[in-house]
Amino acid sequence: MPPRTNDHAPESGRDPGPTGLTGLTGATEPTAPPDAGPARPGTGGESDTSPENQADTEAGAKAEADTEAWAEADTRAGADTGAGADTGAAEPAVRTFSPGVRVAALRRFSAVARRSRGAHLTVCAALLAVAMTAGAVAVGSGRDGARAGADAAPAAGTLAAGVLAGGDLDAGIRALQSHLRSQPRDFAGWAGLGLAYVEQARTKGDPSRYPQADRAFDRSLGLEPGNEPALAGRAALAAARHDFSGALEYADRALRQNPYSERALSSRIDALVELGRYDEASDAADTADSRRPGVPVFTRYAYVRELRGDVRTAREVLERALNGASAPTDVAYVATALGQLAWNQGDYETALTHFARALAADEEYLPALEGRARAQAASGDRAGAIGTLERVVARSPLPGPLVALGELYEARGADGDRTKAADQYALVDAQASLARAGGVNADLDTALAAADHGDPEAALRAARAEWARRHSVHTADALAWALHRSGRSEEALPYALRATATGYRNAAFLHHRGMIERATGHDADARRSLTAALELNPGFSPLGARAARAALEDLEAAR
Repeated sequence: MPPRTNDHAPESGRDPGPTGLTGLTGATEPTAPPDAGPARPGTGGESDTSPENQADTEAGAKAEADTEAWAEADTRAGADTGAGADTGAAEPAVRTFSPGVRVAALRRFSAVARRSRGAHLTVCAALLAVAMTAGAVAVGSGRDGARAGADAAPAAGTLAAGVLAGGDLDAGIRALQSHLRSQPRDFAGWAGLGLAYVEQARTKGDPSRYPQADRAFDRSLGLEPGNEPALAGRAALAAARHDFSGALEYADRALRQNPYSERALSSRIDALVELGRYDEASDAADTADSRRPGVPVFTRYAYVRELRGDVRTAREVLERALNGASAPTDVAYVATALGQLAWNQGDYETALTHFARALAADEEYLPALEGRARAQAASGDRAGAIGTLERVVARSPLPGPLVALGELYEARGADGDRTKAADQYALVDAQASLARAGGVNADLDTALAAADHGDPEAALRAARAEWARRHSVHTADALAWALHRSGRSEEALPYALRATATGYRNAAFLHHRGMIERATGHDADARRSLTAALELNPGFSPLGARAARAALEDLEAAR
């Protein structure tokens, strides 16, 4: 499966105070009141006059000035939604596009993209992003002199928590916008709105929401420089955009304000994992477990252990997290993580059981549907897998399921399947362009897809760019495979070895390593790696597993 980042981790809607739960290590720290608001000068927090906070103030002032322009334009664009009635400030409005509309737009764009390259493609991506965000949001200008801050913040925090905890996210965003019309200087409300946009982008696969989140956080920080909810929100936004260095910076700033911030603790683990700083990630997971034991921390703790090859501990921690989960979003997320863990180990029956539990909690949870499809394919139910993935990409055409569906079409080989597969791979390019227009770094997705189903040189450029930013096992594997597919197998081998050096049990990594070892004349090593891949997860990829078996047969015949 594609790299597991925090992209599908639900934003916690719980109160960020102490949970009272026992940590995994049993060493829960004593909890000082963690949520008394941003630290003030002289309390050990950041000073309001720090360079960081001064930058926040300047950004917020610019956001407040910019608000008038986009509020006026979006109010006109959102008139058909009933926005703009009887208020002194511009009326917030949400225009949401159905998954079908977004996918249709992407398909039209992908048709253009196949005929276009270079600057024209970039322009098309920008126009697509504009078309898909037109009328998406309008916010109050903040000029009505409403009282700021302290009185409104608790109500906004409660409202934001409810929005993020589940239910109708679009309706929740409208409620937050309505609140901000009457309290436009409520910094906590703006932070909550920004987080809601991040969550909306995650659940809908719609990166056009990220610039809106950016503006909301700017507004919050302009009103209250250095406030923890906005800093933690910025950490989540940076991680969602795959800017993991930025995510780490914002998480650390938030934790200086509130060492018990669940969101910041979680984002810090995510960032360190994705930067490939695994020892630090392990320490961060231990710290988070001692301060804020709970589902968000447990799932990250488990993933850190899985990346070090400790599958048993990862499974035990996830099972504990599932037993402690009550909200449907948490149940769906944790059960899906257990399903992915089982699938990675080739235990498809257990994986399907976990995915079924996730879908019982949330029948539309896309990561669970994608996981079920992969387990169906590996179990021999190709028709069921294709049907499930078609359902996924119809709602959220992200690179992972698009490539998986394309490969299933290729493996089936029926009339028209080659064209169908090509269409899925073209959509990967379109989605990557849309993601970049929303400020998302999509180089890893591009490298993984283009190496096998596009331009290997483009894959190599993307993989090198990603490696320059972070040294995770997933980036090492992507760079190794892109180098190999570009005819540079000798250069690829050290990266393939690095990708498998932590003990992480991943059949695709072992397959890539084995093919590179074969290409460089290390036949005995290649046999071991390819055999290990197929023993671990014989259905890791419809086309990859087929290629691994063929290569292994050739190696055995040549002995």
